[in-house]
Amino acid sequence: MLPKTDTVLQRLIGLHSKKIDLSLGRIEAFLEKLDRPQEKLPPVVHVAGTNGKGSTIAFLRALLEAAGYRVHAYTSPHLVNFNERVRLAGRLIDDGEIVKLLEECETVNQGQPITFFEITTAAAFLAFSRLPADILLLETGLGGKLDATNMVPEPVLTVITPVSIDHTQFLGSTLSTIAEEKAGILKPGVAGVIAPQRPDVQAVIELQAERVGAPLHCFLKDWEVWPLNTKFSNVFSVTTAMHFEGQKISCDLPAPRLNGRHQMFNAATALACLELLDGFPVDEAALAQGLGSVEWPGRLQQISYGPLVDGLDKGWELWLDGGHNPAAGEILAAAAQGWAPAPLDIIFGMLNSKDPEGFLAPLAPYVRRARAIAIPGENASFTAREAAAAGRVNGLEPLAVKNLEEALRGLVVEAKKAGEAPGCILVCGSLYLAGAILHKNG
Repeated sequence: MLPKTDTVLQRLIGLHSKKIDLSLGRIEAFLEKLDRPQEKLPPVVHVAGTNGKGSTIAFLRALLEAAGYRVHAYTSPHLVNFNERVRLAGRLIDDGEIVKLLEECETVNQGQPITFFEITTAAAFLAFSRLPADILLLETGLGGKLDATNMVPEPVLTVITPVSIDHTQFLGSTLSTIAEEKAGILKPGVAGVIAPQRPDVQAVIELQAERVGAPLHCFLKDWEVWPLNTKFSNVFSVTTAMHFEGQKISCDLPAPRLNGRHQMFNAATALACLELLDGFPVDEAALAQGLGSVEWPGRLQQISYGPLVDGLDKGWELWLDGGHNPAAGEILAAAAQGWAPAPLDIIFGMLNSKDPEGFLAPLAPYVRRARAIAIPGENASFTAREAAAAGRVNGLEPLAVKNLEEALRGLVVEAKKAGEAPGCILVCGSLYLAGAILHKNG
C-alpha cells in the first residue's frame, strides 16, 4: 500500500491530461477560491533561470539562517520525497502537514483541471501563509512569466540565474525566447539580481527590465567574485577562499562547501541578493558559516557511504550529478579535467524530452567508458538502448545495460581486466535519476 502522501499526490497528477501546461488562468482562479494566500506571504525572493536556481536558493537560505532568520523555501523537483520541496522556517514539512494541505486543496478544487505543479504550489502558498517566517525563497518550476509561482504580486527581490537551452518544447527553441520567458518574473520597481549570462541573454533581460521599470543588479557591472587561490583553474583545484566585491559587501570568504567552480558564482549571486535585502543584515561571520554549512544534494555530490559504494573495489569513487542540459555538460567537463589523472567513467540516464547529444558532447572527450540506463520508475525516460544510441557523440560509445548495479559492476570488472587504474564513476543526466540513486543508496 502506498503511503498516504503518495496516494494523494497520485490523485492530483490525474487532474490534468498534461503534466506541464503553462498558463496562469487555472492557478489564478484556484488561488481566488483559497482566499489568495499568495498575498499573505512573508517577503518573497523569486528565483528563475536554467541552471543554478536551487543551488543559489540553498546558499541564500544557509546565509540567512546562519544570521538567525526564519526562512521558508520552495524548490522543485524533489529527489527522494515530495516534502523536500517545502521548507517551513528551517525544517522540511512533515507528512501529516502536507497531506492535510493537499487534501484541503483537492476538496476546494472539486476535480477541476489543474496541473500537479499548480495545485501543489497552491498548497505550498497555504503553508507559507499560515506559519510566520522572516522571508520566503521561491523557485520557479519552469520558465517564469507563465509559471505558477509568478502569481506572487510583489516580491521584494527577483533573481535570474544563468539561462541556457532547456525545456525547448515549452519555452521555445532559442536562447532569446527562453530568456524572455525567464525575465517574465521581473516586476515594476522591484530590483533584479542577474547572475552571469551570455551577452544575448543579458540583452533580453535588460530590455524586459526597461519595459517594466525593474532596476537590475548585474554581475561584473554591480558585483563580481574571484578565487583568491591562483591555482583555482578548474572545479576541483585546491582553493580555500574567494573574494566578493559588491556595492555594499566587500570581503574575503571561505570557498563554498558545494563542489564545482560554478558554485562560486551561485554563492556570489546569493551574496548579491543580500546586498539588496533591506532589513536582513548578515555579518561576515554568518556569511562564512553559511558558505561552509550549505547542503544541496545531487549536484556534483560524492557518494561516500552506503551499499552502492560498499560494492565498489578499493580506489573507486562514486559521484552524482542531476544536470541534464548542454550547460550542465560543460560544468561536468570542467569537473572531469579536475579529476585527472584519475580516469572517468560515466553512467547516464535521461528523460526523453532532453538532448543526450548536447549534454554529453562537452563531457565526452574526458570519458573512458560510458554506460546508458533507463531512469528507474520513470515512464518518460529514454530506454537504455535509446540513450546509448543518442549518446554517441565526440567518440563516446555508450553501452546499454539493464540497471545501475550492472553498470557499476561492469565498469569495475572491465577496468580490472584491462589492467587499468580505478577511477571516478559519475552517474548523471537527470535529477530524477539522481533521486533514484539516493533512494537506492538509502
